[in-house]
Formats: sequence, C-alpha cells, structure tokens
Amino acid sequence: MRKMKRIVALVLAVALVGISLTGCGSKTSSDAAPKANDTLIYAQGAEPRGLDPALVDDGESAKVMINIYEGLLKYAKDSTKVEPSLAKSWDVSPDGLTYTFHLQEGVKFHDGTDFDAEAVKFNIDRQIPPQVTEDMAYGSFVYGSVKSVEVVDKATVKINLTAPSTPFLNNLAMVMSAPMVSPKALKENNNNVNQAPVGTGPYKFVKWAKDENIVLVANDEYWGTKALTKNVIFKFIKDNSARVVALNNGEADMIDGIDATVVKQITDAGNKIFQAPGMNINYMAYNTSRAPFNDAKLRAAISKSINVPEMVESLYQGYSEPATSILPTFMEGYDKSISQIAYDAEASAKAIKEAGLTSVKIMTYTNPRPYNSATGQALAEAIQGYLSKVGVTATIDSYDWTTYKEKLKAGDYDICFYGWIGDNGDPDNFMYLLAHEDPTMNVALYKNEAFNKLIAKGIETPAGADRSAIYTELEKIAAADAAWLPISHAETLCAYRPNINDFYFHMTGVTPFAGVSKQ
Repeated sequence: MRKMKRIVALVLAVALVGISLTGCGSKTSSDAAPKANDTLIYAQGAEPRGLDPALVDDGESAKVMINIYEGLLKYAKDSTKVEPSLAKSWDVSPDGLTYTFHLQEGVKFHDGTDFDAEAVKFNIDRQIPPQVTEDMAYGSFVYGSVKSVEVVDKATVKINLTAPSTPFLNNLAMVMSAPMVSPKALKENNNNVNQAPVGTGPYKFVKWAKDENIVLVANDEYWGTKALTKNVIFKFIKDNSARVVALNNGEADMIDGIDATVVKQITDAGNKIFQAPGMNINYMAYNTSRAPFNDAKLRAAISKSINVPEMVESLYQGYSEPATSILPTFMEGYDKSISQIAYDAEASAKAIKEAGLTSVKIMTYTNPRPYNSATGQALAEAIQGYLSKVGVTATIDSYDWTTYKEKLKAGDYDICFYGWIGDNGDPDNFMYLLAHEDPTMNVALYKNEAFNKLIAKGIETPAGADRSAIYTELEKIAAADAAWLPISHAETLCAYRPNINDFYFHMTGVTPFAGVSKQ
C-alpha cells in the first residue's frame, strides 16, 4: 500500500512539473491532474549513464534517449531498414563519397531553436577530429569515415567521406551518436547534455531523480505524429523479482530484464509477455593486454573448462540459445561452420596445470541486461564453478552497471562479462568491437593489426557475397584467438499489463513510446 501511495504521488508530481517544465526550460499549457491513462511507467533494471547521445554507449540510456531525440534517419518498426526522419530524402554520389541530405523544414528543438543544416554540421563536427573527445565512444562507429560537413542551405547538408562506407546510412539511424542535439543546449552546458537533454523528439525531458526515475512529458509542438500518452516515467528497480512485483501490483506498466523463472508468475497475474528474436551477443572476455591472458593458448584452455550449452540451458531455460558465433545467426557473414573452443575439462585441467595458473580475478555487473537476463553476478558464479573443477580459484568483484562501466576503463581484471545489442543490423557493428580503441567497447583490449585491416576492408566493400566473406573470415580469426568466449544469443523478453496497447521493444534494444497508449 505504501508503494502504491508513492506511485500516486509521483504521478501527481508529474502533473505539476508538466505545468512549468523547469527541467527543460520550456512551458506547456496548464492541465488538470492526469488520469491514470495519461502516464506510462516503465521499470528497467539499471539507471542510464547519461542522456547525451555522443557521450554514452549503454542500452539503459538508449531506452530513454530514443524518445527525446531523432536522427537524420530512423529504423522501421520491425527491422533495421532505414527510413526518413529529420532528413526527408537523400542522394549519394556515384563514387559513394558524398551524401546530400534534404531536411524537414519547420522543425524545432525542445528549447525553441531551429533544427537546420547548421545544427547537423554542429552535431557531426563535435564528434570528428579535431573536436572529438575520448569519451565519445560511438563517434568512430557512426562518423569514422566522415571527412567534412558542408551547409548548402538551411534545409540541405552534404556529408563528405574519406572512403565509401556500406553501413553509413544505417549508422545514421542509430540512437547513439547519430541523434541531433540542440546546439544552443550544448553551448550552454559545456558540450555535455547528459543531465539536460534537448532534442526534437516526441517527448521532452522534465527531471531526473537519481536512483529513482526519469520523467518525460509529451512534446506538444512535435513536428511529426504526436505522442498518444502525456507522461512517461522510467523507474529504476535493480532486483528482477521486485520489478515483477511492481508489474503485478500495478506500480509499473511495463518491465524489462525478466528471465524464464518469472514468466509464469507474470502471466498468472494476467499480464502479457513481449517475446521476439534478439539481435545480440552475451560473452565472456579475457584481458588480453596483460598476463596471464596475453597467452592465446591459456585463454583457450580456460574456455575449454566451460560447458557453454549446459550453462546456457541452466541460466536461461530456453529463452537464450548457445552462441557458436559472435554474429547472430540471421546476420550477413554468419557461417554455421564456425565453432568456438569446445568443452573439454580434462584437456583444460592439464593445460592449466602445465601453465601454473591457480587463480584469476573476475569482474562483473550485478543487474540484468537484455542479453543476459540472469544477471552478470549469476553468470560469473557459474563460470567460477566450472573453473574450480579445473583447479582455478576465481574471485569475483561485482558492481552496479554504471560503476562497472567506469571500472572497465582501468582494465584491472583477468576476466569480465559484457554483451552487445546490434545498433544497426550490420555485421561491422558487432565485429568492430574487437578493433575499437575504447576500453569500454573492446573490453578484451584485443589488438590484431591483420584483424583491424580486414575490418576497414569490410566497411568499404559493397554489400554482397564478397563483403559477407570478409565478416566470416573475421569470425574465424576471433574464434582462433579466443579473446572472447561467446556464450549466448538472448530472445527479447519484456512484460506489460493488459491495458497497454502497441508496446514493443525494438530489435536494437530501445523502447519508443510515442505510439503506446494505456486504456
């Protein structure tokens, strides 16, 4: 009952905040206290790292940002096919080096300033040399091939590339790095709007109560189809079971991070499950930059100690499939003939004993992730159990997701756990992780010049059999070097109350709410 009172108070607070909108510096007309169907409450397992698309790289941030910002392009509802967004059309030069975008006119940022070609140039320029900074992890994903940006006129912008880029258009629909931020807001906030996001999207930012929630309100001046529901609240509930209780008690309308153990509890309470194939990879990474795992043979020996199919069945009970590849099975470049290090505990124990390895330091996260609903803690403990059987004692350091991301930068681990949700449907988006210079992306700290050169070739090669063959070869190199132990590909699994209409979780791991309504 106490919890229900808190939710009622929160909804009333949203109504009051909606009148002044002090969090985003703009105003809406005064409204009466909202009805129950005026507010959507989404409970997620971890807090976002921030809300500036150039400065964050995590899914928890993306779920919120997709509702605040827009890019030049967007993905279709049920795929990664690109569609017009802030750019209504585009042309590509015959040599593939110049993209000309024709922009929507009359679009305003939430602070009332104009979205135009100058705003596009400002957003891209801040993420390419010489302005790009080390904390812009996605800049090289999206704009790595950009040479310059030219303003043709207010509604036309040209982007010039250094080399052809097959995934470039797909990259421009991503929720990281690609969305357009108000230049005025960036200038006023020292080039960082993590706490004060200003976009052009269907929802405006209202406030962020640390460790509690983020509140958004519908953008009444939105240039496109306006949101159906006035308020959206993102609640942070770390514990899986607590999120289920919140859903079943009506304290949340939608939740994520659920696993197989709670599906029956959810459906027995009359709630619904959203289930779809996932575009993701859940994996264990070795720190290849230092001993003992700068030795590929020792990495392979540890991988042999882990019975991946058995572990996946135990942890995920049919809602994830064992990964035989980094790439999802439906993605270009996937080859079923590729296999990872096979389970062989006897050979593992022998090789580990010969190497003299007796202990390892594991670092993991405590919360669920879309690619690992069982939590990083449960996964680490399962690995710890396998290692004990081959004579290796594993210590586990566990952190909440935000802290974990910061700890990764120091590289003080032998083994860590991570995962990836595909941003754009392109194989480069997965394989490039092993070539990235950012330690929060390339958590294995893997460096292989031959691999990196092949990555660059894959980006330039036109779509087709030749390009797919490049990513198959990259997969083979990664499997042979054993920098990762791929574990599983998870199904997308969320839950929602029966009075919620048109809720969906996009295959890129985001939750657009503009078309969602509540009866």
